[in-house]
Amino acid sequence: MGIDLSIIWFTIIVFSTLMYIVMDGFDLGIGLLFPFNKDAVERDMMVNTVAPVWDGNETWLVLGGAALYGAFPLAYAVIADALAIPLTIMLIGLIFRGVAFEFRFKATEGHRAFWDKSFIAGSIIATFSQGMVVGAFINGFPVEGRTFAGGAMDWLTPFTVFCGVGLVIAYALLGCTWLIMKTDHALHRKMSALAKPLVILLLLAIAVLSAWTPLQHGAIAARWFTLPNLFYFLPVPVLVVAAAWGLLRSVKRHAHYSPFLLTLALVFLGFTGLGISIWPNIIPPSISIWQAASPPQSQGFMLVGGLLIIPIILAYTFWSYYVFRGKITPDEHYH
Repeated sequence: MGIDLSIIWFTIIVFSTLMYIVMDGFDLGIGLLFPFNKDAVERDMMVNTVAPVWDGNETWLVLGGAALYGAFPLAYAVIADALAIPLTIMLIGLIFRGVAFEFRFKATEGHRAFWDKSFIAGSIIATFSQGMVVGAFINGFPVEGRTFAGGAMDWLTPFTVFCGVGLVIAYALLGCTWLIMKTDHALHRKMSALAKPLVILLLLAIAVLSAWTPLQHGAIAARWFTLPNLFYFLPVPVLVVAAAWGLLRSVKRHAHYSPFLLTLALVFLGFTGLGISIWPNIIPPSISIWQAASPPQSQGFMLVGGLLIIPIILAYTFWSYYVFRGKITPDEHYH
């Protein structure tokens, strides 16, 4: 039996997307948490927890997009056409967030507030747009021949808006538990207090989406709730409840590392639920990864480069996080 290059490339794209969600999720989350902390010194500490590593986190987004373009060109063309507006807004938000991130350290005291507000706005715009993209992806895309057959505003629905809100909550919780892990004393206590309502809000968002999605999409309902699939997939919601319960307990006892690890588990379980709902389609509701794939020769040629570059990305990511491990103190500055 030969190697299925489509599955290999789909796995690479899924891995890249998950790495981006986790890594850029917590630094976007820091921008989302700025409105809850007005203290200038603590805001600097919040930003300094990600200052040495944040710009490398977007590497995974670039890798995922490039892999989608080369390995599944039909999917790239349809998604880029259907989601041109929210993807453009997302990129504007990421650019604005990045500029504000750098400029706030160099601004005079009179201009610092402007860049703080810009950092908040860029983080909200980028995160909300990403959530809407996920919601539109779940809704699916009409395709005729090999082109998108829908309208320019099909992505804007109540469901996608709620997905945007849900991702804002998820990223805020990622940022909150990251700060719990990376800080101490007053800021650690503030984030521990904020984590509990964020966990509850995230659970409510997951519950609503878990009910809304199968009600809106019969195929997804059949995937989850018919036998024997129900028994196979039941561990996912059970593990979500268990991880949330453990997260609440760890926050209550002011733990340092377990809140972030359990939040990562929640993100992974949510991502797993999405994968279960759409597999094996890369253009929901009906175009599979094999139908959207480029020729095997193209995928094989790309894989050579991928096997060279992915270990390098993993190595420098690990090294940067290893070098800047440990707690951040008020007197540490990376700019």
